[in-house]
Amino acid sequence: MFNKMVSYKYPRNLLMLFELLALFLLFIYSKDNLNKFTFIYGIGLILIVYVSNFLLLRISTGDTYIFLIVTMLISIGLIMIYRIDPLLGIKQILWIGMGIFIFFLTYLVFKNIKGWEEWTYFYGIGSIILFIITLLFGSRIRGAINWISIGGLSIQPSEIIKLLTIFLIASYYTRYEHFKKQKYGSYYLIATTYLFILFLFLQRDLGTVLILYTLFIALQFIYEENRRLILYNLLFSIVSGFLGYLLFPHVRIRFETWLNPWKYIDNKGYQITQSLFAIAEGGFFGTGLGLGHPDFIPEVHTDFIFSAICEEMGIFTGMGIIMLFLILVYRGFKIGINQKIKFYRIVAIGISILFGIQSFIIFGGVLKMIPLTGITIPFVSYGGSSMLSSFIALGILQVASEELDFEEAKDG
Repeated sequence: MFNKMVSYKYPRNLLMLFELLALFLLFIYSKDNLNKFTFIYGIGLILIVYVSNFLLLRISTGDTYIFLIVTMLISIGLIMIYRIDPLLGIKQILWIGMGIFIFFLTYLVFKNIKGWEEWTYFYGIGSIILFIITLLFGSRIRGAINWISIGGLSIQPSEIIKLLTIFLIASYYTRYEHFKKQKYGSYYLIATTYLFILFLFLQRDLGTVLILYTLFIALQFIYEENRRLILYNLLFSIVSGFLGYLLFPHVRIRFETWLNPWKYIDNKGYQITQSLFAIAEGGFFGTGLGLGHPDFIPEVHTDFIFSAICEEMGIFTGMGIIMLFLILVYRGFKIGINQKIKFYRIVAIGISILFGIQSFIIFGGVLKMIPLTGITIPFVSYGGSSMLSSFIALGILQVASEELDFEEAKDG
């Protein structure tokens, strides 16, 4: 325990030093936008992050490094968001504070309640209800219906649906023998997944389609006994992708701008070209915090926060963010492999895949490796729904990292 504390305190202290230096630089280059309240918020966040890491080390016997990695990511993201728009930065601080609180709440709830694998139908029905609510009351933003406004607060139900889908798949494969005994039981999960995809197509939220379907295919590849079903699903994904290109104009636009954004630099290719300019302008070490022009990129605080970070903090910082996600996903897979209880094992692997695929899609999009989709970087981009759901997922992963002595471990 002593060696763990000694090795753990150094990155935590370096993180606090990084946050203090960033706050100091913001004061130097943005004197007109900063005041004593900003200073109080900044110091408050630093203390929350530091104390939270220290507290987790005391209450959890699992992998506490995943929370440390996430606090590094949120620190980098928040600094850039505040530099772009101080008001959004203040809001993001509040979302982070709520997210850390929900992380500990999720950890306590998920750890102390048993029988999560028994609620298969609840996860499916709950997701369908959220889909219906989104279709009936959601607002269309950039071609997709995926936001609901409640009392001036906008939420994205698909963020919760992603977690419910992981629980649904984990519950199904944990009770696989039970469902196989039922008529058509082997096809329950496939039918439910395609129903989810139908809802997402109706919402035209194709970014979430890509995430959910990749998540489903990956976990099915690991746990499905009927290997032909995997092949059928892969073929279906190719066909549905082609149909999506034919049916949805905004999909064709994004595909065309991916192939040659310079041809449309004055209109639909403006965003991605400005992203590439920003990354190139930053070089290896960046222009310096407060010395770039991230405001040239539309939606820079959400979809293109990575480009802004590379411009002002350098490509090396961008590589550092990618490495942090790689380590987070690696430790998540390691947690899943070492977990004895099958349900927790599948959930841990599913959450790791979720973090990995979301980060890969947006990194690939802003770097023009793949067509751009409207997905934010977990823990880094601005957004309340994404931040809270990501911390919920992290709290669940934290529980899965512990050695749980439930009776279900015998069947794992």
